[in-house]
Amino acid sequence: YLGVMPAYSAADDALTTKLVTFYEHLKDSSVPSHQATVLLFDPSNGTLKAVLDGSVITAKRTAAVSAIATKLLMPAFSEVLCILGAGVQAYSHYDIFTELFTFKEVRIWNRTKERAVKFASSVSGPVRVCSSAQEAVTGADVIVTVTMATTPILFGDWVKPGAHINAVGASRPDWRELDDELMKNSVLFVDSRDAARTESGDVILSGAEIFAELGEVLKGTKPALPEKTTVFKSLGMAVEDTVAAKFVYDAWSAGN
Repeated sequence: YLGVMPAYSAADDALTTKLVTFYEHLKDSSVPSHQATVLLFDPSNGTLKAVLDGSVITAKRTAAVSAIATKLLMPAFSEVLCILGAGVQAYSHYDIFTELFTFKEVRIWNRTKERAVKFASSVSGPVRVCSSAQEAVTGADVIVTVTMATTPILFGDWVKPGAHINAVGASRPDWRELDDELMKNSVLFVDSRDAARTESGDVILSGAEIFAELGEVLKGTKPALPEKTTVFKSLGMAVEDTVAAKFVYDAWSAGN
């Protein structure tokens, strides 16, 4: 797939387009499944101001949004973080989650164990490599799914009541990471209702009801409900790339 994601932020006076290629690798590959470039324009005249590494921006802004959702929705005393998947998004989520939150244990599972072992040996803190997704998930307070799964790999009867799940993979309308039981018995938050109803197989195929957009919680028009089992379905929004790219460009400009 080749995706084109244009956006304009009046608040930031920023205009960008992200070009992203997405290739499903049937075997583990050294090439990431997603590769991206962000073009930053001058909103006053359309001049191209910068070409930015969209893969880095995508990884960091996606993890940052998951962290915001987690801060709002996770249980009060969260000790165990579980990450399902060991690709680029696993690293970016690990970095920001361990920076912002204090977990006593971090667990990881990946379809190919070698990549999970590599992940555990290359990050800054101790990580327990689990032999199955169920082992990784059982008793976890916060779960992050960043896989290339097309059918569910996370099941409701494994999940601790009151846990918070960030569902980041399965960005196609016919792909799943979470089963029906988990989707229907959790309070569902999304970044965009429109996107979730057209792009997320987890939402579309389960028929789960969307409780709120994350922005509504941030604005205070909808409650967070951290005492419930919660799912944040992340699909990503072009405006996130726009704001991130402008932030990077402004920081670079200030240094020059």
